[in-house]
Amino acid sequence: MNLGFVTNLSILANAGGGNETFMQELGRRWESGQAGMYPIALCLVVALAIIVERSIVLFGKASINKEGFLRGLKKHIYAGDLDKAINYVAGQKTTPLTSVVKAGLMNVPKGQEEVQAALDEASLRETPRLEARTGYLAMLGNAAMLAGLLGTVNGLITCFEAVANVNPADKATILANGISEAMNCTGFGLLTAIPALVAFSVLMGRTQSIINDINETSVSVLNLIVANRDKFKNLNIPASAHAHAEE
Repeated sequence: MNLGFVTNLSILANAGGGNETFMQELGRRWESGQAGMYPIALCLVVALAIIVERSIVLFGKASINKEGFLRGLKKHIYAGDLDKAINYVAGQKTTPLTSVVKAGLMNVPKGQEEVQAALDEASLRETPRLEARTGYLAMLGNAAMLAGLLGTVNGLITCFEAVANVNPADKATILANGISEAMNCTGFGLLTAIPALVAFSVLMGRTQSIINDINETSVSVLNLIVANRDKFKNLNIPASAHAHAEE
């Protein structure tokens, strides 16, 4: 390659000027990436949907102040009032943790083994709901990188074909287009994969934190029930408490 050929490539790579808006620049790079951009875009859209939905659940709907919740519950258990303890839990925001604790309290009249079984069953029911769909982010991140690599390989194939078979007059244009396709696919693949993998790590960490809180709270509540069982004055749960707890 001579200096003039390299200069032509630089001019073609910088075509479009510096006055483009961000969206115009994005559209131009999308066109440069050609067909390889579509699988990357699909991975991006699905990953964003999962990230938003899981963030709302894990950082919003499933979030509760564990220490404050336990402080309020302990008052009723220490007082030996099972009805008020159940009503207190039922009156809190519905989260996996409160659902597990409520299941345990509802079985206090049946004995310690039933309470333990109810807590375990509720935990097993809530854990998959917390882990749902987060694992797909790792797959989508890897798929986006591989799709970018596929676009890169396709662009390089175009370049090599241009060197071997194309007219010298058109060689610079075709080479520039092939390099542009390869680099844009690589760039968009990485821009999709990196946030997806970071979000996967963050969301999995949050999920594990909530599961740990559920396990810790389940053990604490069971120990409280066993230690204060003799204090309970109302082990026959009225229908009103059942109805309130199920809401």
